[in-house]
Amino acid sequence: MNFENIKKDSVVLASLGGDRRNEALKRISLIIQEKRENIKKANETDLNENRNIPVALYNRLKLSDSKIDEMISGISGLIELDDPLNKTLLATELDDGLELYKVSVPIGVIGVIFEARPDALVQIVSLCIKSGNCVILKGGSEAANSNRYLTELIKEATAGLVPEHCITLLETRENVKEMLSFDQYIDLIIPRGSNDLVKYIQSNTKIPVLGHADGVCHAYVDQVFDESLIKKIIIDSKTQYPSACNSIETILVKRSEAAFIGELMESLKAAGVRVNGCSEIAKKFCIPEVSEWHHEYGDLEVSLKIVDSIDEGIDHINKYGSGHTEVILTDNNESKIKFTSLVDTSSVMVNCSTRFADGFRYGFGAEVGISTNKIHARGPVGLDGLVIYKYIILGRGQIVAEYSGEKSDRFKHARIDKKFSI
Repeated sequence: MNFENIKKDSVVLASLGGDRRNEALKRISLIIQEKRENIKKANETDLNENRNIPVALYNRLKLSDSKIDEMISGISGLIELDDPLNKTLLATELDDGLELYKVSVPIGVIGVIFEARPDALVQIVSLCIKSGNCVILKGGSEAANSNRYLTELIKEATAGLVPEHCITLLETRENVKEMLSFDQYIDLIIPRGSNDLVKYIQSNTKIPVLGHADGVCHAYVDQVFDESLIKKIIIDSKTQYPSACNSIETILVKRSEAAFIGELMESLKAAGVRVNGCSEIAKKFCIPEVSEWHHEYGDLEVSLKIVDSIDEGIDHINKYGSGHTEVILTDNNESKIKFTSLVDTSSVMVNCSTRFADGFRYGFGAEVGISTNKIHARGPVGLDGLVIYKYIILGRGQIVAEYSGEKSDRFKHARIDKKFSI
């Protein structure tokens, strides 16, 4: 694998205009629509070869028509978004004829390691092309046929529009090990998968790592102000796509609202959700007791706990949550303010489903992953999380000696409303 060539092509890609990058995206969208049935056939091969994998993983692997429609819709949304590159983020007049600009630029070369979901490959590639980044992809072995065919289609669609090494697919663990060692050519690694995967990546590379290890999301019932609405939100947050990382894994109910628990459990049971409880709930309702609160089921199963107050609920979330997505259900404004202020997470929902925590639903076009980090990018990582910036000073022969010592007061440091151009 020649990572040096990928790095060189990242400079070429960064120089391409937004119209050209959008044309590449348009062609990807068209070829996915045109080859829809062939995509499903390649995916069917993966499904047939992996019938014994866990149900949650199998569901992520499957490329249904609705998932393909979402791929196409996501690309269309990206095309409509503004070009994230070459934006003037800041302009300052340092002195007469001496101007400082902060301008958005691509990160460069991004390696993305993901499990099971072949639709994620299309999202990732589309975001990277739009943001001017070369991308190195490594999907799970269970999706090998789907990923290989999708990559072939994308390369066919974008030939002549983007550099040859703009998109690279890795297929072996040895390739991944090799990639992790090339910190001189790769600028960022984004792992999407299990906690073990993320920890392995972080421990075996000098390349910066952006991502989240798991999705232990909570619904906190602070006030039962509308029983049907609260049940609807909880059911959607758990069952709409139970294997998703923004699906809730734990429900916390304030003790003053404990009378609601029996009715909630009936609704969960009717929706096919298995319930495990804290010792109090487990004893009362004769259900299994929760042994580990930081647990991602990724299936139609959930933990249920009574907390004495909103403060205990927040403490529980901050201790056992993964910093991904949390929701409060209440009509009390003080509780809303407290929860949104004190819960340490990348996304907070107030009276709506946790499943909204998604790059497409946030209007980012799509996402390359969800970050629970607190630097550079947090939450669904869309275009904004795939660009960085550089500082450019335009001068007319000035030298620092002219601004040293007693002359340092010559600086104006005045903000100016001006776009960078030469």
